[in-house]
Amino acid sequence: MQSHALRKELKERFLAELTPVEKAFFLRTAGFAIYESGYRATEDLFHYCWFLTLRERLREMCPDPEQGYLRFVLVEGTRQIDDAVKLYRERLESSRQFVPDMGGSAFLDYLSEE
Repeated sequence: MQSHALRKELKERFLAELTPVEKAFFLRTAGFAIYESGYRATEDLFHYCWFLTLRERLREMCPDPEQGYLRFVLVEGTRQIDDAVKLYRERLESSRQFVPDMGGSAFLDYLSEE
């Protein structure tokens, strides 16, 4: 396993599937989670930030009130994302530290590299 504890496939997913604004949101969220919340820089943190970013993406979508089916899909999608966020937050809380993870900056730097 690499020193930043993140598989290459996850970085490729991060680079390919998120917009620049979403990448910035993800990295800010990860930085806060590492340095303020004491979460470890692991794949669980990646998934936690990933689902928070997807939730933000859905929040930005504003369907036409006439499109009832789209609104239903957004509500259901958001509910499933919220469940995933809760799961990963619980996992991160169980290994929470009182000092920031020493590998946190390597984790963030690795994701920031193009």
